[in-house]
Amino acid sequence: MIEACDVAVIGLGPAGSSAALAAAKGGARVIGLDRKKKAGVPVQCAEFVPMMLGVDSGPVDSAFVQTIMAMESFIDNRHDRHNDDFRGRMIDRAAFDRELAARATASGADLRFGVQVEEIAADGTIRLNDGTQIKAKVIVGADGPRSRVGAAVGQGNSAIVETRQASVPLLRPSESTDIYLSASIAGGYAWVFPKGDVANVGLGVDRRWKNRLKPELESLLDWLAEQGQVGREVFRYTGGAIPVGGPVKSTAALGEVLVLLAGDAAGLTNPVTGAGIPAACHSGRMAGEAAAAHVAGDGDAAEDYAEELDELFGASLARAVMRRRQLVDLYRADGPNDDNLRQGWIAYPAYWARENSDDGERRDELLEA
Repeated sequence: MIEACDVAVIGLGPAGSSAALAAAKGGARVIGLDRKKKAGVPVQCAEFVPMMLGVDSGPVDSAFVQTIMAMESFIDNRHDRHNDDFRGRMIDRAAFDRELAARATASGADLRFGVQVEEIAADGTIRLNDGTQIKAKVIVGADGPRSRVGAAVGQGNSAIVETRQASVPLLRPSESTDIYLSASIAGGYAWVFPKGDVANVGLGVDRRWKNRLKPELESLLDWLAEQGQVGREVFRYTGGAIPVGGPVKSTAALGEVLVLLAGDAAGLTNPVTGAGIPAACHSGRMAGEAAAAHVAGDGDAAEDYAEELDELFGASLARAVMRRRQLVDLYRADGPNDDNLRQGWIAYPAYWARENSDDGERRDELLEA
């Protein structure tokens, strides 16, 4: 069976549901596909949303758990810096994703969960595991860091951080995100994010050092338990991949089918912090609007989408790519010292220091590397 639609959205996390919602509101016939059986389940996220989300706050409000007022930074378990200007909210990520999906459905998008995409052909035809084929005028790839849509157009994420996280009892109430930097956490950092009476404790490392994930997390959990900060019971473990190489080309074509990438699939996650929800929501909405505009006959919609993404995310992602590469180079050598770690984390002035080269040229150089 072949089904025709205007816009096919592959992946229904924050980017995909935002794209489906925007495209449906723009008058397009939308089919959304996700291999997960339920929106947002299983959760593979630390569940922190910065205050500068900058999009409709309804889904955040519906999933709200607690307020975050500050950030504390540690180097090798020693407190090193307090920042009271990193505010945000902890959310129930599954509830957040459900709300976004419900809004997309209410706007007319046909969202289908528990569906596996088997193939994306060279002409843009999408083949599902039940034999169904979908032919769309636009495909929005919002299917994460290892995007099949991105791979189909030769735009896969090249650099990946692997994460592991445990949810444990939080014994001391907190309104801060605690960040742990160390030369032993190669190419990443560890975190403690309070979520009511639970803490999300996790870390990410460059995939070349993936074997360090489990022992480093268990060591951190033991230390936190000894300090009386968390309990030793683990409610659940989770983990996942984070793209850290910066943006990939966000527009392409498969035959006559326009392809737009959004969220993690477009490499829009911050390579230093791993924050991806705001970028996913923004880029998903923009991709959905561009898809609907293209279907309506706007020949510049794809180019406009790419330009808007660069204006919104280009400079900040270029800086993050640079800082992360500087640290990774040190891990390959003798390892970073404390000053190197400070320069590689957003809470410190050294992270934001200007480089000697021209900002614009440096940005283009980093994003093309």
